[in-house]
Amino acid sequence: MRIPNLSALRAFEAAVRHGNFSRAAAELCLTHGAISHQIRGLELELEVQLFVRHGRRVTPTEEARRYAATVGRCLAELGDGAAQLRPQQGLQRLSVTSIPSFAARWLAPRLGRFIEQHPEIEVVLQLGQQLQDLARDGIDIGIRFGRGKYQGLETVHLSSEILYPVVSPRYRGGDLPACPQDLAHATLLRSEDAWTPWFQAAGLSLPEPAGGVMFEDLSMQVRSAVDGDGVALVRHLVAMEEIAAGRLVRLFDIATPCAYEYYLASPPHALQKPQVRAFREWLKAEIARSQLLKAPS
Repeated sequence: MRIPNLSALRAFEAAVRHGNFSRAAAELCLTHGAISHQIRGLELELEVQLFVRHGRRVTPTEEARRYAATVGRCLAELGDGAAQLRPQQGLQRLSVTSIPSFAARWLAPRLGRFIEQHPEIEVVLQLGQQLQDLARDGIDIGIRFGRGKYQGLETVHLSSEILYPVVSPRYRGGDLPACPQDLAHATLLRSEDAWTPWFQAAGLSLPEPAGGVMFEDLSMQVRSAVDGDGVALVRHLVAMEEIAAGRLVRLFDIATPCAYEYYLASPPHALQKPQVRAFREWLKAEIARSQLLKAPS
């Protein structure tokens, strides 16, 4: 079967990604009608319905979503191949996506060292809680917190993670919990990391905290703890800078392992880029340095 028209494929991929013909048209500097015409032609050529139409509202089919992922990866590889043919001029662009807490509390304070070592590289750092299709979205590197199973991506394990409670030295006028049992009377800050496993490790039979604020962004939870709002159960890499600066105090010598760990993931074609290889090596070295400072468990 011959390859479909490239313009139609670009229109199709953008329409699936945006879930909207108008936004796809704006991205490609076309009209809504041009996008619709391209996709109609592609449906006729492939002999399959790609979108369910409800007036001007469209919904991609499951077949369309799968095909769009393939098209997105191929378009990204075509772009990368063209970039490698051109003479290297100016800055090399590197796109990185990360969960906000890791980016804000660990990565961003260290990025200056990478730029000093590689002034020829421009880093575009994106934050997001949701997993992205790195190949489709043209992202070189994704720093993820999970189990390391990411289909179609080259993955490197970066670090395990541990949890322990911290508090501001100003909490309740400096009257800090002296033993784990004191947490029964403390304000406990909540996040996606449950307190119960740590309670069990500490020999406590306390219920999981309820009510109050549930922090989805761990950076905000750390900020709340620094402000003296309560005791937070934190991930070490997210809180280590605040502890080193004295803005937070680690409570007790009990830590529990996280079920998830940090991984670096890249589309296979991105590994051919020298800026990707440089960042991967730098990041692994920085993580290794952090491990030397890892709090005892």
